[in-house]
Amino acid sequence: MTDKTMKYIRELGKPLWACLIFAANPVIWASPVAHAAPQEAQYPALSPLSYADMVDLADAAPVIAQVRIRNSIALSADRAGNVPPGYRRFYIEADVTALIRGEGGISPTVTYLYDAPLDARGKAAKPKKKAQMLLFAKLGTRPGDIQLVARDAQLPATPAELERAKGIVSTLVAPDAPPRILGTGDAFHVSGTIAGEGETQIFLRTENGDPVSLSIIRRPGQEPRWAVALGEIVDEAARPPQAGSLLWYRLACALPSTLPSRSVRTLSPLDAEAAQADYQLVVQALGQCERTRPVAQTADQRR
Repeated sequence: MTDKTMKYIRELGKPLWACLIFAANPVIWASPVAHAAPQEAQYPALSPLSYADMVDLADAAPVIAQVRIRNSIALSADRAGNVPPGYRRFYIEADVTALIRGEGGISPTVTYLYDAPLDARGKAAKPKKKAQMLLFAKLGTRPGDIQLVARDAQLPATPAELERAKGIVSTLVAPDAPPRILGTGDAFHVSGTIAGEGETQIFLRTENGDPVSLSIIRRPGQEPRWAVALGEIVDEAARPPQAGSLLWYRLACALPSTLPSRSVRTLSPLDAEAAQADYQLVVQALGQCERTRPVAQTADQRR
């Protein structure tokens, strides 16, 4: 351990951002760094995170990088800061081996804090030297500073997880990527001329204001049909989202379990009841979000 590293560690009693260690290295601009040689790769146990968990992390992370751990140091309680019960904080130095996301680039060597969970014996597994890890982070105030976007935002960089992360990032940054869903807007229902016939349209509130709507059509003697439209007009090309796609994630992980009363406030009682039933059809078809980790949500997004 260098004298400079020890000097930085002595500063870890300061608030979190002050205690993020920095490395004075030139910045790499957004081009992938050469991958580590295959014989150097060391992969810990597989990540238990679901597709929704991975999108949660990727969506919140301006920087996603593969790194090889150079050194990890367990911090004493008086230097670790505000660590929650059940965790041990480590100071980690790592070399960046690939940049998956990060328009502003990243330093070739990064330093960050990682909270490792304690096992039944109260021990934390120390991150191993040369272990390949996948980080979801944001840049700090100095070159080399990064901060994980969540306590579990350091994952084993297995080939499968790297490919999954790259695929998710590609869909997130695509020009036609579906917007973040904030909740439901107004709903409308029109009954048909015969019993069992009707159509419901439910507008969704989005972060960037782009139009997204759900349409549900019922015809006597036919299975109900529903679709999601990303635009002002619902046409015949509109379809339900493919399970495990970004559009599915946006809907399944953001929509409330029931249609809020404010969405049907202008409808008659019968039309409101029909709209509620049609909305339930969509929720059941989407299925559960299947998160395995907690994530902050607004009051009308909890499912």
